[in-house]
Amino acid sequence: MPDKKNIDEKPAFGRQPGDLSPREQLERIIRVDHAGEFGAVRIYEGQLAVLKETESAETLQHMKEQEELHKKKFEELLRDRRVRPTLLSPLWHVAGFALGAGTAMLGKEAAMACTEAVEEVIDEHYRQQLDTLGEEEADLKQTISKFRDEEIEHRDTARTEGASEAPGYELLTSAVKAGSKMAIWLSSRI
Repeated sequence: MPDKKNIDEKPAFGRQPGDLSPREQLERIIRVDHAGEFGAVRIYEGQLAVLKETESAETLQHMKEQEELHKKKFEELLRDRRVRPTLLSPLWHVAGFALGAGTAMLGKEAAMACTEAVEEVIDEHYRQQLDTLGEEEADLKQTISKFRDEEIEHRDTARTEGASEAPGYELLTSAVKAGSKMAIWLSSRI
């Protein structure tokens, strides 16, 4: 029987001191994507808590259901690939809901501005992951690509639903983007 090499046993040609091994890189991707989908579910739960009796509820519920499927898939990947989740999940549990509810209290447009900002960051984040992953991770790339398409759909829906009409749109979206980028950086590492 041929000797099967572990992913960590691949030659290090092209790697620099301090670069992550392929296994470490994969762990970060799965960890951070699970954290992001968990946070997204909590954002939509917060928005729905405030906007459940509005015309936006059906749209928000649809997006939340897609995020729940994404989260479930990354939970499976955490288990199957033996990757620990981020230690920051309790923080994202509270912060995600607070962000969703807080923006929804400012009105439907602010909730949509929040969604637009988060999904813009996630679109770029997933694109970078797709560029990073090799062909040996074709299934994971396919999953991320499908989820990225759905995140882009959420961003576009938010734009159609009046995100740019939110009070303080530029300030709000800049703050949400900065927070999302910080959450990505932290969750991939902690």
